[in-house]
Amino acid sequence: MSGKRVLLLGGGGREHAMAWKLSQSSQLDQLFISPGNPGTANHGINIELNNSNFSLIEQFVEQENIDLIIVGPEQPLVDGIADYFADKNIAVFGPSKIAAQLEGSKEFAKDFMQAYSIPTADFKTFTADNFDDASEYTKSKGSYPVVLKADGLAGGKGVFICKDQDETDARLDQLQTDQKLKEAASTLVVEEFMEGEEASVFVISDGKDYKILHNAQDHKRIGEGDTGLNTGGMGAYSPAPIMSDEMLKRVDREIIKPTIDGMKKDGHPYKGVLYVGLMITEHGPKVVEYNCRFGDPECQVILPPLKNDLLELILSCVNGDIQSKDIELDDNYYCCVVMASEGYPTSYEKGKVISGIDTIDSDSIAFHAGTKLDNDTLITSGGRVLSIVGKGDSLQAAIDHAYKNLEKVTFSNNYFRSDIGKKGLEKLS
Repeated sequence: MSGKRVLLLGGGGREHAMAWKLSQSSQLDQLFISPGNPGTANHGINIELNNSNFSLIEQFVEQENIDLIIVGPEQPLVDGIADYFADKNIAVFGPSKIAAQLEGSKEFAKDFMQAYSIPTADFKTFTADNFDDASEYTKSKGSYPVVLKADGLAGGKGVFICKDQDETDARLDQLQTDQKLKEAASTLVVEEFMEGEEASVFVISDGKDYKILHNAQDHKRIGEGDTGLNTGGMGAYSPAPIMSDEMLKRVDREIIKPTIDGMKKDGHPYKGVLYVGLMITEHGPKVVEYNCRFGDPECQVILPPLKNDLLELILSCVNGDIQSKDIELDDNYYCCVVMASEGYPTSYEKGKVISGIDTIDSDSIAFHAGTKLDNDTLITSGGRVLSIVGKGDSLQAAIDHAYKNLEKVTFSNNYFRSDIGKKGLEKLS
């Protein structure tokens, strides 16, 4: 069988991890990454395409005889890239535009969960012209904290946990006036705050059947002890001790199966990676959010332990045959610590020289995110710059391995959390 020519869309740490894993496939002929980064260049050919311009992507696909498009970030999926290329008989790994609304619209996701009795937080939706009603609603409930979620995509920054009414009103005002949030917040979901511990489960589905890939725990807040502003994610570890075999079975039975079956029943079979963000409460697992792609930085800790050929798994999804595959994982723990630019997730400087990546040990991995080459010099170009991944036969060993290697990598004004994995250690103690 001839190898596959693959186009991977995206340029962050998640896509570097995907490119790294895909490049190990015996079924791969050539991998292209758009736009990629200096890290992905080690595993394929970086190209500059406009990932929101599907007709230009189509031209490249025809020119290079691409067999498969793999979509890393959510925006092209929510914009309908899978539908566009389905009409051209070109395979895309990722859900249809409507199926991607599980991430693209908080209102869609909440209504879907309500329809299929999938456990989640109580909620109410409001449109931008009745945010005053949202304020009155939270006052009448009188229960804090309260969670405000912009309905649309906001780069992981459209969710606010408000500790009192003053903060609630301030955030409502921000959602109406901040140009970066305003469009995403044309509809607002107000949710009850769920007490518990968060975890994520990743599923790969062909629309009929599915397999659970792995689980992880992310660290969303910028500050130690889960304080400060939300970010795209400051680190992750896998597996999460809170996701015991018993809890995983419960999540599968109460959440994953009803989700895949419900989407199929509604006529929008879910094909691709489904990220199920969970809150493990005293009443059991509840859905915090769905995402229609791999998480970042969770992808960086769930792909290294995967013994399967990732491209083979993806092709089995595209061909409707995932049921024939068994997921195989190694027995190690993995920990990823994100090195960020000081000031992230608000304003930060770029152009800092990065050194030391070539000194990390062979069992550690440095996945690139916000980096670029200036002539032959590696410099910072984003908020989240690098993901340093360590592994070990215990969670503590994996954490120690990640931080030991992180110390070898430097750039001025770098910032990282020193407590990644701490909650997992507490669960194990």
